[in-house]
Amino acid sequence: MKAIVGICRIFVGILFIISGFIKLNDPLGFSYKLQDYFAEDVLNLVFLKPYALGLAIFIVIFEVLVGVFLLLGQYIKFTIYSLLGMIVFFTFLTFYSAYFNKVTDCGCFGDALPLTPWQSFYKDLILLFLIIILCFGQKHITPFFGKFINVIVIFISFIVSLWYANHVLMHLPGIDFRAYKIGVNITEGMSTPPNAPKSKFNYYWTFEENGKEKTITTSGAYPKTTGKFVSYETEEIQKGYEPPIHDFSIEKDGEDFTESFLKREKLIVIVAYKIDNANKDGLMKLKALTNKAEKTGYTVIGLSSSLSSELQKVSNTYQISFPFYSTDMTALKTIIRSNPGIIHLEKGTIQQKLHWNDAEKLELP
Repeated sequence: MKAIVGICRIFVGILFIISGFIKLNDPLGFSYKLQDYFAEDVLNLVFLKPYALGLAIFIVIFEVLVGVFLLLGQYIKFTIYSLLGMIVFFTFLTFYSAYFNKVTDCGCFGDALPLTPWQSFYKDLILLFLIIILCFGQKHITPFFGKFINVIVIFISFIVSLWYANHVLMHLPGIDFRAYKIGVNITEGMSTPPNAPKSKFNYYWTFEENGKEKTITTSGAYPKTTGKFVSYETEEIQKGYEPPIHDFSIEKDGEDFTESFLKREKLIVIVAYKIDNANKDGLMKLKALTNKAEKTGYTVIGLSSSLSSELQKVSNTYQISFPFYSTDMTALKTIIRSNPGIIHLEKGTIQQKLHWNDAEKLELP
Protein backbone atom coordinates (compact mmCIF):
# COMPACT_ATOMS: atom_id res chain seq x y z
CA MET A 1 0.00 0.00 0.00
CA LYS A 2 2.85 2.37 0.86
CA ALA A 3 4.47 1.79 -2.54
CA ILE A 4 1.15 2.30 -4.38
CA VAL A 5 0.47 5.53 -2.45
CA GLY A 6 4.01 6.71 -3.24
CA ILE A 7 3.54 6.12 -6.99
CA CYS A 8 0.12 7.86 -6.96
CA ARG A 9 1.57 10.75 -4.96
CA ILE A 10 4.37 11.38 -7.48
CA PHE A 11 2.14 10.93 -10.55
CA VAL A 12 -0.71 13.16 -9.31
CA GLY A 13 1.63 15.81 -7.91
CA ILE A 14 3.69 16.12 -11.11
CA LEU A 15 0.56 16.08 -13.31
CA PHE A 16 -1.04 18.93 -11.35
CA ILE A 17 2.17 20.98 -11.49
CA ILE A 18 2.52 20.45 -15.26
CA SER A 19 -1.16 21.16 -15.92
CA GLY A 20 -1.02 24.27 -13.73
CA PHE A 21 2.19 25.57 -15.30
CA ILE A 22 0.89 25.15 -18.87
CA LYS A 23 -2.17 27.23 -17.97
CA LEU A 24 0.00 29.64 -15.95
CA ASN A 25 1.96 30.22 -19.17
CA ASP A 26 -1.27 31.55 -20.73
CA PRO A 27 -3.77 32.64 -18.02
CA LEU A 28 -5.62 34.86 -20.51
CA GLY A 29 -6.28 31.83 -22.72
CA PHE A 30 -7.56 29.87 -19.71
CA SER A 31 -9.83 32.80 -18.79
CA TYR A 32 -11.36 32.60 -22.29
CA LYS A 33 -12.08 28.92 -21.64
CA LEU A 34 -13.73 29.78 -18.31
CA GLN A 35 -15.90 32.33 -20.11
CA ASP A 36 -17.04 29.52 -22.43
CA TYR A 37 -18.12 27.49 -19.40
CA PHE A 38 -19.85 30.52 -17.83
CA ALA A 39 -21.91 31.12 -21.00
CA GLU A 40 -25.69 31.13 -20.79
CA ASP A 41 -26.06 27.92 -22.83
CA VAL A 42 -23.49 25.99 -20.73
CA LEU A 43 -23.48 26.62 -16.95
CA ASN A 44 -25.42 29.89 -17.14
CA LEU A 45 -23.04 31.72 -14.78
CA VAL A 46 -22.82 34.86 -16.88
CA PHE A 47 -22.31 37.06 -13.79
CA LEU A 48 -18.85 35.44 -13.36
CA LYS A 49 -17.57 36.45 -16.81
CA PRO A 50 -16.05 39.77 -15.65
CA TYR A 51 -14.06 37.85 -13.02
CA ALA A 52 -12.82 35.12 -15.38
CA LEU A 53 -9.20 36.34 -15.50
CA GLY A 54 -8.90 36.68 -11.71
CA LEU A 55 -10.43 33.22 -11.24
CA ALA A 56 -8.11 31.77 -13.90
CA ILE A 57 -4.99 33.10 -12.14
CA PHE A 58 -6.21 31.86 -8.74
CA ILE A 59 -7.07 28.37 -10.07
CA VAL A 60 -3.78 27.79 -11.92
CA ILE A 61 -1.59 29.01 -9.04
CA PHE A 62 -3.61 26.89 -6.60
CA GLU A 63 -3.24 23.91 -8.95
CA VAL A 64 0.55 24.32 -9.00
CA LEU A 65 0.73 24.74 -5.21
CA VAL A 66 -1.35 21.66 -4.32
CA GLY A 67 0.93 19.66 -6.62
CA VAL A 68 3.94 21.04 -4.72
CA PHE A 69 2.20 20.36 -1.37
CA LEU A 70 1.62 16.73 -2.37
CA LEU A 71 5.18 16.10 -3.55
CA LEU A 72 6.64 17.71 -0.42
CA GLY A 73 4.18 15.96 1.89
CA GLN A 74 3.09 19.20 3.55
CA TYR A 75 -0.46 20.09 4.73
CA ILE A 76 -1.57 16.59 3.73
CA LYS A 77 -5.23 16.64 4.80
CA PHE A 78 -5.81 20.06 3.23
CA THR A 79 -4.00 18.95 0.06
CA ILE A 80 -5.79 15.61 -0.34
CA TYR A 81 -9.27 17.02 0.19
CA SER A 82 -8.51 20.01 -2.03
CA LEU A 83 -7.43 17.63 -4.79
CA LEU A 84 -10.54 15.51 -4.24
CA GLY A 85 -12.86 18.53 -4.37
CA MET A 86 -11.20 19.86 -7.52
CA ILE A 87 -11.25 16.54 -9.38
CA VAL A 88 -14.89 15.81 -8.45
CA PHE A 89 -15.88 19.22 -9.80
CA PHE A 90 -13.78 18.87 -12.97
CA THR A 91 -15.10 15.32 -13.58
CA PHE A 92 -18.65 16.64 -13.44
CA LEU A 93 -17.71 19.55 -15.72
CA THR A 94 -16.01 17.39 -18.35
CA PHE A 95 -18.88 14.87 -18.32
CA TYR A 96 -21.38 17.70 -18.76
CA SER A 97 -19.34 19.13 -21.65
CA ALA A 98 -18.95 15.73 -23.30
CA TYR A 99 -22.53 14.52 -22.87
CA PHE A 100 -24.16 17.77 -23.97
CA ASN A 101 -21.34 18.69 -26.41
CA LYS A 102 -21.06 22.19 -24.98
CA VAL A 103 -17.33 23.01 -24.77
CA THR A 104 -15.23 21.07 -27.27
CA ASP A 105 -11.90 21.49 -25.42
CA CYS A 106 -11.72 21.56 -21.63
CA GLY A 107 -8.48 23.58 -21.59
CA CYS A 108 -6.93 21.18 -19.03
CA PHE A 109 -3.54 21.45 -20.72
CA GLY A 110 -4.18 24.69 -22.60
CA ASP A 111 -3.16 24.70 -26.27
CA ALA A 112 -0.21 22.37 -25.54
CA LEU A 113 -2.42 19.25 -25.54
CA PRO A 114 -5.99 19.79 -26.77
CA LEU A 115 -8.32 17.06 -25.50
CA THR A 116 -11.82 16.16 -26.63
CA PRO A 117 -14.51 16.34 -23.92
CA TRP A 118 -14.64 12.54 -23.57
CA GLN A 119 -10.83 12.26 -23.38
CA SER A 120 -10.90 14.91 -20.62
CA PHE A 121 -13.63 13.00 -18.77
CA TYR A 122 -11.73 9.69 -18.87
CA LYS A 123 -8.54 11.45 -17.76
CA ASP A 124 -10.44 12.92 -14.78
CA LEU A 125 -11.88 9.50 -13.88
CA ILE A 126 -8.36 8.06 -13.70
CA LEU A 127 -7.21 10.98 -11.56
CA LEU A 128 -10.27 10.58 -9.31
CA PHE A 129 -9.35 6.92 -8.75
CA LEU A 130 -5.74 7.81 -7.90
CA ILE A 131 -6.78 10.60 -5.51
CA ILE A 132 -9.21 8.23 -3.73
CA ILE A 133 -6.23 5.90 -3.17
CA LEU A 134 -4.35 8.87 -1.66
CA CYS A 135 -7.34 9.60 0.60
CA PHE A 136 -7.27 6.09 2.06
CA GLY A 137 -3.49 5.93 2.23
CA GLN A 138 -2.68 9.43 3.43
CA LYS A 139 -0.98 8.05 6.55
CA HIS A 140 1.76 6.79 4.21
CA ILE A 141 2.47 10.31 2.89
CA THR A 142 5.32 11.73 4.92
CA PRO A 143 7.15 15.07 4.52
CA PHE A 144 9.99 15.02 1.99
CA PHE A 145 12.04 17.60 3.91
CA GLY A 146 11.73 19.19 7.32
CA LYS A 147 8.88 21.63 7.85
CA PHE A 148 11.11 24.73 7.53
CA ILE A 149 12.55 23.65 4.15
CA ASN A 150 9.10 22.63 2.91
CA VAL A 151 7.62 26.02 3.80
CA ILE A 152 10.52 27.82 2.08
CA VAL A 153 10.01 25.75 -1.12
CA ILE A 154 6.25 26.42 -1.03
CA PHE A 155 6.80 30.16 -0.52
CA ILE A 156 9.26 30.32 -3.44
CA SER A 157 6.82 28.32 -5.63
CA PHE A 158 4.04 30.79 -4.81
CA ILE A 159 6.17 33.89 -5.49
CA VAL A 160 7.55 32.47 -8.78
CA SER A 161 4.03 31.47 -9.93
CA LEU A 162 2.63 34.90 -9.09
CA TRP A 163 5.53 36.66 -10.84
CA TYR A 164 5.27 34.48 -13.95
CA ALA A 165 1.50 34.99 -14.24
CA ASN A 166 2.01 38.77 -14.09
CA HIS A 167 4.94 38.60 -16.53
CA VAL A 168 3.05 36.77 -19.28
CA LEU A 169 0.05 39.07 -18.86
CA MET A 170 2.22 42.17 -19.20
CA HIS A 171 4.13 40.72 -22.17
CA LEU A 172 3.17 37.48 -23.96
CA PRO A 173 3.20 33.74 -23.06
CA GLY A 174 6.77 32.47 -22.64
CA ILE A 175 5.98 29.38 -24.74
CA ASP A 176 3.57 29.74 -27.66
CA PHE A 177 1.62 26.52 -28.29
CA ARG A 178 -0.87 28.09 -30.71
CA ALA A 179 -1.06 27.81 -34.50
CA TYR A 180 0.07 31.45 -34.91
CA LYS A 181 3.53 31.16 -33.35
CA ILE A 182 6.54 33.04 -34.75
CA GLY A 183 7.85 31.38 -37.92
CA VAL A 184 4.45 30.04 -39.02
CA ASN A 185 3.20 30.89 -42.50
CA ILE A 186 -0.52 31.63 -42.22
CA THR A 187 -1.28 30.69 -45.83
CA GLU A 188 0.35 27.29 -45.41
CA GLY A 189 -1.43 26.86 -42.06
CA MET A 190 -4.79 27.31 -43.80
CA SER A 191 -4.07 24.82 -46.60
CA THR A 192 -5.10 21.16 -46.73
CA PRO A 193 -2.58 18.58 -48.02
CA PRO A 194 -3.75 16.72 -51.18
CA ASN A 195 -3.77 13.30 -49.47
CA ALA A 196 -5.25 14.49 -46.17
CA PRO A 197 -7.97 12.20 -44.74
CA LYS A 198 -11.50 13.37 -45.40
CA SER A 199 -14.49 13.20 -43.10
CA LYS A 200 -16.68 10.12 -43.40
CA PHE A 201 -20.40 10.11 -42.71
CA ASN A 202 -23.21 7.63 -42.32
CA TYR A 203 -26.53 8.63 -43.86
CA TYR A 204 -29.65 7.24 -42.21
CA TRP A 205 -32.58 7.29 -44.64
CA THR A 206 -36.10 6.71 -43.35
CA PHE A 207 -38.78 5.41 -45.71
CA GLU A 208 -42.37 4.28 -45.32
CA GLU A 209 -43.30 0.89 -46.77
CA ASN A 210 -46.62 -0.87 -46.25
CA GLY A 211 -47.52 1.55 -43.47
CA LYS A 212 -44.28 0.94 -41.55
CA GLU A 213 -41.11 3.02 -41.34
CA LYS A 214 -37.72 1.49 -42.04
CA THR A 215 -34.23 3.02 -41.95
CA ILE A 216 -31.50 2.30 -44.51
CA THR A 217 -27.88 3.28 -43.85
CA THR A 218 -25.55 4.35 -46.67
CA SER A 219 -22.32 6.32 -47.00
CA GLY A 220 -24.10 9.00 -49.01
CA ALA A 221 -25.78 7.43 -52.01
CA TYR A 222 -29.55 7.52 -52.22
CA PRO A 223 -30.78 3.98 -51.42
CA LYS A 224 -32.70 1.88 -53.92
CA THR A 225 -36.15 1.38 -52.47
CA THR A 226 -39.80 1.58 -53.47
CA GLY A 227 -40.77 3.14 -50.15
CA LYS A 228 -41.92 6.73 -49.66
CA PHE A 229 -39.15 9.03 -48.44
CA VAL A 230 -39.73 10.42 -44.92
CA SER A 231 -36.45 11.95 -43.70
CA TYR A 232 -32.71 11.44 -43.36
CA GLU A 233 -30.01 12.13 -40.78
CA THR A 234 -26.22 12.18 -40.95
CA GLU A 235 -23.57 11.12 -38.44
CA GLU A 236 -19.84 11.84 -38.71
CA ILE A 237 -18.06 8.55 -38.07
CA GLN A 238 -14.54 9.72 -38.93
CA LYS A 239 -13.27 13.27 -38.59
CA GLY A 240 -11.26 14.52 -41.54
CA TYR A 241 -8.17 16.68 -41.57
CA GLU A 242 -8.69 20.20 -40.25
CA PRO A 243 -6.00 22.79 -41.01
CA PRO A 244 -4.40 24.26 -37.87
CA ILE A 245 -5.56 27.71 -39.05
CA HIS A 246 -9.16 27.52 -40.23
CA ASP A 247 -10.93 30.69 -39.09
CA PHE A 248 -8.65 33.49 -40.30
CA SER A 249 -9.77 36.08 -42.83
CA ILE A 250 -9.30 39.78 -43.59
CA GLU A 251 -12.48 41.46 -44.84
CA LYS A 252 -13.89 44.93 -45.37
CA ASP A 253 -17.31 45.94 -46.72
CA GLY A 254 -18.01 42.38 -47.84
CA GLU A 255 -14.75 42.06 -49.79
CA ASP A 256 -12.08 39.48 -48.91
CA PHE A 257 -8.51 40.85 -48.74
CA THR A 258 -6.91 37.81 -47.04
CA GLU A 259 -4.88 36.54 -49.99
CA SER A 260 -3.77 40.03 -50.98
CA PHE A 261 -2.35 40.95 -47.56
CA LEU A 262 -0.77 37.53 -46.97
CA LYS A 263 1.30 38.02 -50.13
CA ARG A 264 2.72 41.38 -49.03
CA GLU A 265 6.18 42.05 -47.76
CA LYS A 266 6.72 44.45 -44.84
CA LEU A 267 3.26 44.27 -43.29
CA ILE A 268 2.53 45.45 -39.73
CA VAL A 269 -0.78 44.23 -38.29
CA ILE A 270 -2.32 45.86 -35.21
CA VAL A 271 -4.72 43.41 -33.54
CA ALA A 272 -7.49 44.83 -31.35
CA TYR A 273 -10.04 42.04 -31.07
CA LYS A 274 -12.51 44.37 -29.30
CA ILE A 275 -11.55 48.00 -29.70
CA ASP A 276 -13.60 49.34 -26.78
CA ASN A 277 -11.74 46.91 -24.44
CA ALA A 278 -8.30 47.79 -25.82
CA ASN A 279 -5.81 49.20 -23.33
CA LYS A 280 -5.73 53.01 -23.54
CA ASP A 281 -1.97 53.21 -22.96
CA GLY A 282 -1.51 50.67 -25.72
CA LEU A 283 -3.65 52.68 -28.14
CA MET A 284 -1.67 55.82 -27.34
CA LYS A 285 1.56 54.03 -28.31
CA LEU A 286 0.24 53.08 -31.74
CA LYS A 287 0.48 56.54 -33.32
CA ALA A 288 4.28 56.86 -33.02
CA LEU A 289 4.87 53.20 -33.83
CA THR A 290 2.76 53.11 -36.99
CA ASN A 291 4.13 56.43 -38.24
CA LYS A 292 7.66 55.04 -37.93
CA ALA A 293 6.65 51.82 -39.71
CA GLU A 294 5.02 53.67 -42.61
CA LYS A 295 8.07 55.93 -43.04
CA THR A 296 10.23 52.78 -43.25
CA GLY A 297 8.08 51.47 -46.12
CA TYR A 298 5.76 49.16 -44.20
CA THR A 299 2.04 48.76 -44.84
CA VAL A 300 0.06 49.08 -41.59
CA ILE A 301 -3.45 47.68 -41.09
CA GLY A 302 -5.65 46.95 -38.11
CA LEU A 303 -7.71 43.80 -37.47
CA SER A 304 -10.75 43.89 -35.21
CA SER A 305 -14.17 42.33 -34.73
CA SER A 306 -15.68 45.65 -33.58
CA LEU A 307 -18.27 47.66 -35.51
CA SER A 308 -16.99 50.32 -37.93
CA SER A 309 -18.64 53.06 -35.86
CA GLU A 310 -16.68 51.96 -32.76
CA LEU A 311 -13.45 51.74 -34.77
CA GLN A 312 -13.97 55.20 -36.23
CA LYS A 313 -14.62 56.70 -32.81
CA VAL A 314 -11.41 55.24 -31.34
CA SER A 315 -9.41 56.17 -34.47
CA ASN A 316 -10.50 59.80 -34.10
CA THR A 317 -9.76 59.85 -30.36
CA TYR A 318 -6.23 58.42 -30.67
CA GLN A 319 -5.44 59.86 -34.13
CA ILE A 320 -5.09 56.44 -35.72
CA SER A 321 -4.69 56.78 -39.47
CA PHE A 322 -4.31 53.17 -40.66
CA PRO A 323 -7.42 51.29 -41.90
CA PHE A 324 -9.14 48.55 -39.90
CA TYR A 325 -10.39 45.28 -41.41
CA SER A 326 -12.76 42.69 -39.96
CA THR A 327 -11.63 39.33 -38.58
CA ASP A 328 -13.36 36.79 -36.36
CA MET A 329 -12.99 37.64 -32.66
CA THR A 330 -11.98 34.10 -31.62
CA ALA A 331 -9.25 34.06 -34.26
CA LEU A 332 -7.89 37.42 -33.08
CA LYS A 333 -7.88 36.33 -29.43
CA THR A 334 -5.97 33.21 -30.49
CA ILE A 335 -3.42 35.04 -32.65
CA ILE A 336 -2.05 37.25 -29.86
CA ARG A 337 -2.80 37.57 -26.13
CA SER A 338 -2.72 41.36 -26.13
CA ASN A 339 -5.33 43.99 -26.87
CA PRO A 340 -3.88 45.78 -28.79
CA GLY A 341 -1.11 43.53 -30.06
CA ILE A 342 1.48 43.98 -32.82
CA ILE A 343 2.42 41.46 -35.53
CA HIS A 344 5.04 41.74 -38.26
CA LEU A 345 4.32 39.65 -41.38
CA GLU A 346 6.48 38.94 -44.41
CA LYS A 347 4.49 37.23 -47.19
CA GLY A 348 2.20 35.66 -44.60
CA THR A 349 5.00 34.44 -42.31
CA ILE A 350 4.92 35.73 -38.73
CA GLN A 351 8.27 37.42 -37.99
CA GLN A 352 7.48 39.20 -34.71
CA LYS A 353 4.66 39.24 -32.14
CA LEU A 354 4.64 41.90 -29.45
CA HIS A 355 2.47 42.92 -26.53
CA TRP A 356 1.68 46.64 -26.60
CA ASN A 357 3.95 46.96 -23.53
CA ASP A 358 6.86 45.93 -25.76
CA ALA A 359 5.97 48.13 -28.75
CA GLU A 360 9.37 49.83 -28.64
CA LYS A 361 11.02 46.43 -29.26
CA LEU A 362 9.51 46.17 -32.74
CA GLU A 363 12.32 45.76 -35.26
CA LEU A 364 11.76 47.36 -38.66
CA PRO A 365 14.47 46.05 -41.02
